[in-house]
Amino acid sequence: MTVEMLANLPLPQKDRLKHIELRLRFLGEVRRPDLMHRFGIQSAAASRDLALYKELAPDNIDYESRGKRYLQGANFEPLFPMLSSQVLSWLAEQLGDATAPSSDALLPCLMPLRLSSPELDILACVTRAIHLGQVLSIRYHSVSNGESCHEIVPFALLDTGLRWHARAFDRKSQEFRDFVLTRISEPTLRPDDAPLRHELPEHDVQWTRIVELDLVPHPDQPCSDLTLMDYDMPGGVLRLKLRAALAGYALRNWSVDCSPEHSLRGPEYRLWLKDHLALYGVETAILAPGYPLGKEQAA
Repeated sequence: MTVEMLANLPLPQKDRLKHIELRLRFLGEVRRPDLMHRFGIQSAAASRDLALYKELAPDNIDYESRGKRYLQGANFEPLFPMLSSQVLSWLAEQLGDATAPSSDALLPCLMPLRLSSPELDILACVTRAIHLGQVLSIRYHSVSNGESCHEIVPFALLDTGLRWHARAFDRKSQEFRDFVLTRISEPTLRPDDAPLRHELPEHDVQWTRIVELDLVPHPDQPCSDLTLMDYDMPGGVLRLKLRAALAGYALRNWSVDCSPEHSLRGPEYRLWLKDHLALYGVETAILAPGYPLGKEQAA
């Protein structure tokens, strides 16, 4: 009966129900104002949509009168199929909530496939922990340590261009770390275990620190004028401000030569980091192409 009811709903109402499910599954909560602001509807209409969603999936949604919000039910089972890429776009950029395109593309447009996509139920558990400010128990798989158990306090998602990470405080190592989402298994929210003050993002030095980087055309590459055309470089310099936690990932993804003497060769190195000392103390600098690890003091 649920499938038949969904099929007969008007498309705008179906999109609102999808939005309700997105917020429940990936943020752990939804409120009437969320629907009102997102779709420009009145409070009564938002209440009707929430009531309809509860009628369609009574185990998916619970009302908390104290907080005047709806929470994810303990026996949640999604009504709508979703793709990781679409959910991540919605989380990162608040793109449209519909989980399938409603029309053909306006122009032919090709994008490289993302080879690494997190499993949706694991992603949902991580994003709920971030949104609700909760501790998360996980099993994590790494090359150096194999499989191990961790209690983490995640607070942000990080797209490195190759994989999605969760930035979190790790109680096991007592430091802030990046956890690859595809390497997380058996996540469990711990709502009764509140994060401690030193575990909050404002104490993550690599997250709060902003580094300023000047990128210039690589001195040893031909056609520097084409590099200037490819990038917006007033005065021949591309000035960036990045969080230290992201800087190394970004420089690797953009193939920026970070060696002091612009010594890397290859057609992919169109840009050079003018001052490698700008990465001093940046933990992700280990990922930056050509960066002289352990030589900052000498430089």
